Amino acid sequence: MDPLQAHFHPGVSPDEIEQVYHLKRAAPILTAFTALFHGGQDAVTVRLLVLRELAGDAHASAFSRADVNQKLAYLQPESLETVLQRLRAHGLLAWDAQAAVYRVTPLARNVLSALDTLLSMGQADDEAEMGFLLSQVAGAQAVGGVTVDQLRHLLGRLNELTEEFRDAIASGSEFRLRASQAKWHMACDWVEKGSQILRAITSDEKADSATHRAAQAIGRAQSALLNMQGMFSRALNQIERQRVHLGQSGLSTTDIKRWLLNHADLASLADEAIDRPVVPLFITPAEMLDVAENELLSDRARGVQSAGLPAGQDAPLTVNDTPPIQLELNDWLARLSDFANIGNFPSLEQDTPPSVPVHEALLPASFALASYRASLLPLLGDAAEASLQGATAELARLPVRFEPGDRMIAVNDPEIAAVSAAMLTRLPDPPPSDE
Repeated sequence: MDPLQAHFHPGVSPDEIEQVYHLKRAAPILTAFTALFHGGQDAVTVRLLVLRELAGDAHASAFSRADVNQKLAYLQPESLETVLQRLRAHGLLAWDAQAAVYRVTPLARNVLSALDTLLSMGQADDEAEMGFLLSQVAGAQAVGGVTVDQLRHLLGRLNELTEEFRDAIASGSEFRLRASQAKWHMACDWVEKGSQILRAITSDEKADSATHRAAQAIGRAQSALLNMQGMFSRALNQIERQRVHLGQSGLSTTDIKRWLLNHADLASLADEAIDRPVVPLFITPAEMLDVAENELLSDRARGVQSAGLPAGQDAPLTVNDTPPIQLELNDWLARLSDFANIGNFPSLEQDTPPSVPVHEALLPASFALASYRASLLPLLGDAAEASLQGATAELARLPVRFEPGDRMIAVNDPEIAAVSAAMLTRLPDPPPSDE
């Protein structure tokens, strides 16, 4: 059974596939490449080194073993012997037993020529990666042997570049646009060099129809590539109009981004620049009220329960359906109403202004109760709340102004250590009307 058949589905013959036929016909060349490139990188390097050293001597067509040892004296004898045997076994070196010399075969020179072309194009500044493909087409055209596959490779690369440039334009990134534009200019240089070759192919009467169609497709792809200049210009002009300049410094956001891209570790820019992270806190009266209600109704606000059995007590004669939160709200409303009407807090004297520190109004009370009372203070004077009905609306209509403060003051209380330095001020009575 053909070993190649194991890679195909049952009922499919490899010989019926066109590409398999071409690859089998090129078996000697593929075997030569296998001999050179099979194995690790180090072994491949040594094989190419030996073959290039021998083929690079244009003044000698044959080499004795002494000549080989002299040329490659920097290699270990065992390694050199292994490489020579492999090259001889695969037809890259020929051994002339009568003259006792090595000769580089034509197959080896063809393989090295192809590799040298690829290596030279890879070392050149060809970001578009079209130089090697175009050189293959040009060389084949010069000797009259250009193939459809060579043209298709070049066409495929042109289409890939076109899609790459379109993606760069659609991205809107200035840095990606400028990099792609530079690559586009290099591709256009290769297009100009290849135009003469394509004209020669299309005007060749001996070329078959498939070759003509491939050349015409390359011409259309080149035209599409050249027409992208306007697209690049419009995209860059749009970015230029949207550029943001930082005051009168002359710097723009592009300059800042370029400077940041030059730093491998952006986090290091913050070293010794920030002492501690800034954590902003945002709170509104609604959240304060929710927290205060939760504190007031939580189990820990009622004190720690004893581990023993509770003492017996008589059943209540009446049931109070009023929830605790409503009782506390009514009590707080009564306290503020007294202040609004009389101003009878302990710290007030007859000759002082009608104001009192907020902690004297809140305390004495537990932490939960004081928090609940403090959460209601922002409702004082709230016009929206005053237009409603209920206890909180009565609270909002009281002639008392709440004046918050930014600092904290310590208080002598068993549960509360500090309270905001805020004030409660009684507003003057409105003047009587003329009526």
